[in-house]
Amino acid sequence: MLRFSVHVCMLWLFYTGTFSDEDINGCEQQPCQNGGVCENHNGGFRCLCSKQSQNGRLYGGETCTTALSGCDDNQCENGGICTPLLVDGQHTYTCICLPGFTGPKCQTPTVFSFESRGYMYIETQLLEPEAPLNVTFSFRTARPVGTLLQRRVDDLLLSIELMDGHLCLRSLRGQGSSTLVQELPEYLSNNRWHTVEASLGGVVSLIRLLCTEGNCTRDSSAKVQLLEQASRLPEPGTVRQSLSIGAVRGNGGLGRAVDEGDYPPAFLGCLRDVFVDSHLVLPVVVPGDSDAQANITVGCSDKDKCDDSPCQNRGRCVSQGWRSYTCECYRPHEGNNCEEEYITARFGNKDLESYASFSLDDDPGDTVTVSMFIRTRQSSGLLLILANSTSRYLHLWLEEGRVRLQVNNFETLVSRVAVSDGHFHLVTVKLEGTEAILFQSAQSQGSVHIRPIQVHPRDLVFVGGLPDSRASASFGGYFKGCVQDLRINSKLLQFYPIPTPVESYTLEQLINVTQGCSGDNACAVNPCLNGGVCYSMWDDFICNCPPNTAGQRCEEVKWCELSPCPTTAVCRPRSQGFECLSNVTFRVESSILHYRSNGKIKRSLGSVSLSLRTRQSTATLLYAQKDSDFLTVFLLDSHLIMELQAGADEDSRKVTVQSQGPVSDGAWHTVELSMENQTLQASRWIMAVDGNKEERSVSKTVSGDLDFLREGADIFLGGLGLDARVSLSGCLGPVEIGGLPLPFHLDTDLNLPRPQEEQFSRINSNTVPRYGCWGASICVPNPCQNKGTCEDLFDLHHCSCPSDWTGPLCQEPTDTCISSPCIYGNCTNLPEGFKCECELGYGGEQCEVELDMCENSNCGDGATCLKGFQSYSCLCPQNLTGQYCDEKIPEIPWYIETSPLPQLPASTCMGTRWNYSCFNGGNCSEADNSCYCLPGFTGQWCEKDVDECASDPCMNGGFCLNYVNSFECVCDMNYSGIYCQIDVSDFYLYLFLGLWQNLFQLVSYLVIRLDDEPEIEWGFHVND
Repeated sequence: MLRFSVHVCMLWLFYTGTFSDEDINGCEQQPCQNGGVCENHNGGFRCLCSKQSQNGRLYGGETCTTALSGCDDNQCENGGICTPLLVDGQHTYTCICLPGFTGPKCQTPTVFSFESRGYMYIETQLLEPEAPLNVTFSFRTARPVGTLLQRRVDDLLLSIELMDGHLCLRSLRGQGSSTLVQELPEYLSNNRWHTVEASLGGVVSLIRLLCTEGNCTRDSSAKVQLLEQASRLPEPGTVRQSLSIGAVRGNGGLGRAVDEGDYPPAFLGCLRDVFVDSHLVLPVVVPGDSDAQANITVGCSDKDKCDDSPCQNRGRCVSQGWRSYTCECYRPHEGNNCEEEYITARFGNKDLESYASFSLDDDPGDTVTVSMFIRTRQSSGLLLILANSTSRYLHLWLEEGRVRLQVNNFETLVSRVAVSDGHFHLVTVKLEGTEAILFQSAQSQGSVHIRPIQVHPRDLVFVGGLPDSRASASFGGYFKGCVQDLRINSKLLQFYPIPTPVESYTLEQLINVTQGCSGDNACAVNPCLNGGVCYSMWDDFICNCPPNTAGQRCEEVKWCELSPCPTTAVCRPRSQGFECLSNVTFRVESSILHYRSNGKIKRSLGSVSLSLRTRQSTATLLYAQKDSDFLTVFLLDSHLIMELQAGADEDSRKVTVQSQGPVSDGAWHTVELSMENQTLQASRWIMAVDGNKEERSVSKTVSGDLDFLREGADIFLGGLGLDARVSLSGCLGPVEIGGLPLPFHLDTDLNLPRPQEEQFSRINSNTVPRYGCWGASICVPNPCQNKGTCEDLFDLHHCSCPSDWTGPLCQEPTDTCISSPCIYGNCTNLPEGFKCECELGYGGEQCEVELDMCENSNCGDGATCLKGFQSYSCLCPQNLTGQYCDEKIPEIPWYIETSPLPQLPASTCMGTRWNYSCFNGGNCSEADNSCYCLPGFTGQWCEKDVDECASDPCMNGGFCLNYVNSFECVCDMNYSGIYCQIDVSDFYLYLFLGLWQNLFQLVSYLVIRLDDEPEIEWGFHVND
């Protein structure tokens, strides 16, 4: 806001009354208080009270002693400055208003603004037309152009305008051209307040800039007179002069001239304190039907219009400076605030044939872009055709829910995504030179190379179909759905125009095309079945199905949720119905089950499926016959066989198919029998057991199908007929012929009857099958002996025997040695188990422990224990002997000379269980852990020297010396001989004499022999 520095000089003149002649200078006594200034006046004095507050107060009165209280309640509004007064002894006040406000209390705003093109017409009829009109106003704007004021006198139009930010005065007379009268040099479009004075009319017209915000002053002492507002615009030609603030379209100044676009340019900004010949112009609210003013807003706001989100329908607001904006609208919306929507056209309403046609009135150019919003649930239909007088050169239609484009009746392009989902989709076709591109919701769907096309004026555009229905049928027929915002390049093809004028092509025909996009009432024909409630959607419907029903139209009844089957069966849904599945047991005492069709079977019967469980090697499972045609499924040698003879064709012969392997093993097996080619009258038949298609069996000959069973044929399960006995001992599971089951339950057994139309029915109602699969009671009584447990394997038992019994019936004792429990020994069966006789060197209950014979040996100190398989031996040192080396060898008397014993080597041998040694020159033996000993040694390892003195061979007190494999007796002097057995005591003398002689001879002999004989060495050889 501009601020005015207003200097108000207020003088309060107070007189002291009658002065005496003696009072020449009344101010000598300083009568004025509170800062008042005393003046001599007419022989007396008067006080000029201070305008500065004293102790927060202003004072008045004769001597400035009366505190002024007129502003105690702060009566001024809108920032006005209150000044207290004392008039005739009464306290009052006056308000000094800020710029933009007036009134006794500054309560009336004088500011108004144009936020869009607008004007205010001012009544000036009471003024003299030839007299100059004086106008003073303040304005504020940021826009460089705009018309602030216009005055017309007869055919002369004077206007004050902003041009490039400079204020200009222009004149226009009649229909001539506008003339620039005056231009102010200052740039005023700077969003600050500027005060301007203008004189319009008379001899000279001029404008003058009085001040700019911050340096303006305002005289608020004069009383403001208000200008009377006009109620409405005068009719053209009825007045000589007019005055308007703002821009009036045309050059007439009254707003009723011919529209000339955006001339004169509108002023967008604020005005305040507008005076016309000293009369203040106030913004007022006029009646809604008054045209005296337009688009005037009281006050002046800097707020960005985009902050209020004026753009509707997701339009993007773009600020255009002071209180101005534009909206960038998204298709299909239009208008200043995107408030308008292009009107949607409905095609095919109530399935009527509808179409529209437009003619082109210009040349779209080399690049042609056709775009539109479409909405449909129809998978096919013609969308658009471009045609000239000779051919149709562009086709756009729906095929299988996708957009298809064809150019020049040849090049074709198909979108990747379907659009028939009931939602709006933007479809765009761009033809640019030799390329055609298809877009869908701004996503490229592909492009195709084309021959260039040229769109000319007077070409036709057909939408939704063609006048010729047969021609439309070639492209999916007439379109059913909605089209909106159809345009070629940026030019509209409007089926129903919107209020805002937009450039559009000419509509030629509109046949059965309605406004809006309402869908057909699909619930009118009540499409929901089984009590479903229909809810209409756009060109569609949805059914709220009751419990136990499903499907789009509630056509699928969830029969099994209604518990239609007895407890002995399991419900399985089937097409248009259900079936109760169970197994049945056939025994000798059972009855054969008899079936016939209900006469309503229309399908071709080309297959048989069944499940069976039996241990019987020969039996009839299924037999059916009509006249010469028959079907038999039976067991032979545990193999499943089918025999079929059907068809009147001469090529049809008896067919036989046999399973690859046996099926009579007591386990469940599924069998599938089907024609190899069901489209032929006669074909080979295939058998697959347990779904194994790799080992399936194929007949060698061909035969017809099973259509002879559709009416009048008898079908039997379990035997060849009602007169025959049941030949099957086992169980049958579900049996189907051509996908239709042979039910084991009668309709009377069910809680609900089977609703399906095509059925086989059981007709022997007096027969009650045994439901479930039950084997023979082979475990009652228990055939297993010796407390064996019987296991039922379906018509076969198995005995689980205790550990000490074996055999099929646990009748034989268990051979406890059959598992060879003795590891290093021989097993012997015992009543309570087994006994192991261990090999040498092993022990333990199962001979699993290797024994160490030396672990508790009795060998004496210094002896070495030698380990054998069964026993051990002690290797004694030289001074000990005996079995355990616990006996000392007697000492040889000193007088007896002995020969040293030889040092014999020891041999190391490889045993099967460990290595061992052969001592005293012994050699390794072939027998494990044994040796070959030299003479004189014994023991398993030759570890003992044979004591030849043990037998005490020396007689008569002779001393025995033990040698290797020999001994020597040292006799007493009186005896002699090998064993000291000769008494030589009588011949002592002779012996003594002869001794010397013999001794001499002996020495001589030995000397001679030693020189002649080789030396003797004791040597031992060890065999490795």
